[in-house]
Amino acid sequence: MTKSFVKRSGAAAALVTLFSATPALAELPEPVRAMIDAAIETGDPGKVATVIELAKATNPDDAEELDGMAASFDAEQQAAAAAEEAAKEAKIRSAGLFDNWSGEGQIGAFRSTGNSSNTGVTAGLKLERKGIDWRHKFTALADFQRTNGVTTREQFLLAYEPNFQLNDRLFVYGLGQYERDRFQGFSSRISTSGGIGYRVIDTDNTQLSVKAGPAYRRTSFINGGKTSNIAALAALDFDWRVAERIKLTQDASAFIQSGNSTYLSTTGLEAGLGGGLSARISYAVEHDTNPPAGAVQTDTLSRFTLIYGF
Repeated sequence: MTKSFVKRSGAAAALVTLFSATPALAELPEPVRAMIDAAIETGDPGKVATVIELAKATNPDDAEELDGMAASFDAEQQAAAAAEEAAKEAKIRSAGLFDNWSGEGQIGAFRSTGNSSNTGVTAGLKLERKGIDWRHKFTALADFQRTNGVTTREQFLLAYEPNFQLNDRLFVYGLGQYERDRFQGFSSRISTSGGIGYRVIDTDNTQLSVKAGPAYRRTSFINGGKTSNIAALAALDFDWRVAERIKLTQDASAFIQSGNSTYLSTTGLEAGLGGGLSARISYAVEHDTNPPAGAVQTDTLSRFTLIYGF
């Protein structure tokens, strides 16, 4: 019996020695874990990826645990982004008619005296409302100038354009536009159009969209005559953020019809001043192929304005 007890004790000691010789699973060092937790707290995927890669390089035995931490962070980020997008969509769907509008107002003026006395003012307003599928744009622009006590420019434009997104790039649009420019020979020109558009480029820094469709124009002239025409509209809208505070814009449109077609191009350069303010210089060219008697075919206008975005 004594021999049996000794044998059993020897076997137990051998098993203890065997398991003691087996190394324990590696555990991520506390300083490394703290560093990863600090990176996760920032919410910056780039920082988290960098820290975890460094941790894997210095602690290769913990690669599986580190991969798990990375996967967990990615899942949390995706869930947070989905929740944010759902909340944004719910807010848009529940918004009232006057909610979710953004835009900009611009104003410029000049005064000169001497050989001639000139006073001029230009003012404009652009509003835009983006929904889930719908987008609404409203534009108002006015230019007025007097030279030696005589009005030499009096130009007004109002336009409203809704469009509906068919997919990320393709959309259909409608347009209603009113113009008045008695120095171009008309007291009012009303244009309507509907058609299809496409966003050729749509990135954070560059946007380019084109559109085209049939149009209808009704013009009332200063001399009392009126014309109504079926036309075609083609237009483009280009914005390019050249630098953080510098943006180049180009808008162009063409109403093509029998009798008198109209081509318009406006090129602008904006410089951010901070606090929502920016300065803008623009050059507009309008060409009518057959204007009323007494009006020139090509009219140009340079504007220097201060813009406030909201």
